[in-house]
Amino acid sequence: MSERAVPFHCPYCGEEDLRPHEAAHGSWECRACLRAFSLKLIGLLRPGGTTS
Repeated sequence: MSERAVPFHCPYCGEEDLRPHEAAHGSWECRACLRAFSLKLIGLLRPGGTTS
């Protein structure tokens, strides 16, 4: 998985009009619902459901 992966839709309203937010790396803003949010990868799950 790449650090530069981008979200395809807003997690709040589902719209696709997203732009990078100025505040910090990984922050995004939705132009449709006017929310700003950040995304962070916590880790990968094993097939059994535990984190690696």
